[in-house]
Amino acid sequence: MAVTRSWVESALGSDFPLENLPLGVFQRRPGVRCVGTAIGDRILDLRAAADAGLLKNEVAAACRQDILNALMAMGRDASRELRTRLTELLSDSAARKHVEPLLVRQADAEMLLPAKIGDYTDFYASIYHATNVGRLFRPENPLLPNYKWVPIGYHGRASSIVVSEAEIQRPNGQTKAADAVEPKFGPSRMLDYELEVGFFVGPGNALGEAIPLREAEEHIFGLCLLNDWSARDIQAWEYQPLGPFLAKNFATTISPWVVTMEALEPFRAEAFKRPEGDPAPLEYLSDERDRERGGFDITLEVWLRTAQMRSAGADAVRVSKGNLRDLYWTLAQMLTHHTSNGCDLEPGDLLASGTVSGATADSLGCLLEITQRGARPLVLPDGETRKFLEDGDEVILRGYCEREGQVRIGFGECKGTVVG
Repeated sequence: MAVTRSWVESALGSDFPLENLPLGVFQRRPGVRCVGTAIGDRILDLRAAADAGLLKNEVAAACRQDILNALMAMGRDASRELRTRLTELLSDSAARKHVEPLLVRQADAEMLLPAKIGDYTDFYASIYHATNVGRLFRPENPLLPNYKWVPIGYHGRASSIVVSEAEIQRPNGQTKAADAVEPKFGPSRMLDYELEVGFFVGPGNALGEAIPLREAEEHIFGLCLLNDWSARDIQAWEYQPLGPFLAKNFATTISPWVVTMEALEPFRAEAFKRPEGDPAPLEYLSDERDRERGGFDITLEVWLRTAQMRSAGADAVRVSKGNLRDLYWTLAQMLTHHTSNGCDLEPGDLLASGTVSGATADSLGCLLEITQRGARPLVLPDGETRKFLEDGDEVILRGYCEREGQVRIGFGECKGTVVG
């Protein structure tokens, strides 16, 4: 395979080579927000590129905004056009003299939320996660009857979505011990992370109009890493009969860079192969192309660094490694189901996969599964143990795509530190 090289020296071998070009929003000084693309350890300021005449027409106007919503609303043709132009600018040595002055060191920039997120929905699309969690509470019947028929989800809280590096305040809430007569109010003692992937809505749909499955991916702008922090003790007390509430709406962390669908194209995979005997999706959730190419081969990792490890100068340790291929429902199926009743999605809305877990013990996406709700504490290399997260713990999510014959691309990091 012929590989086009960028003249940005740090691009090769990084999460952000020329084949990636993820989009995000950054600032170098407070109040001056700019849309940018990551290339190696640099950011190309797209507002400056538009002002310099390097970008044209409606795409240039969208890149002058301080959030990505306008570009998301324009659809996949616009993101393809921008990607083609950025590839030219960052690979053509003749363009270097015009583009290089517009590069910003990532180390000198503060990353911000990439979009104004009007609504946030979190799904429950990993059958391994759903089965593992269900087995903790219903050993004889871990999966509820609807799971294999309908993509399960809940509406989250958009206002508490934060970008990577933000501290996570330990939440307070009602909890009730099994042997207690009544609940008590106080800080959660069973705080957990959830390894997920988020995907941003592009053009969206009008109220009352559903998006057919064959068109769903034209309404997905790109993907990011997502940590849906969860207070398991609060969740256990409040979730019946209506599901998650305060146990999950106190914070959700996303990575700052949105990897576009165009960048992910070489890493497509078959959708999850349903075991024999599982029901076929209903007609509105069934499409041959989605079955053949609706999955994505994205490796996902969780790393943990405790306060004690930081004090000792120790690096974070990898806790688990999974893959987005293990979702029972595809991203397109989730989006189509979301709109199937006429619910309108808008540019910049965020949907998430739910915890991504695999079939093996080293691919579990949260501590609830890893520690069996605290019954089997995780033992770290320095001898510390964890049932759930403690104050000072830093959780780092990483994601990347690699395949023979393709240049590896990454998502960067999604990190947050728990504070009391």
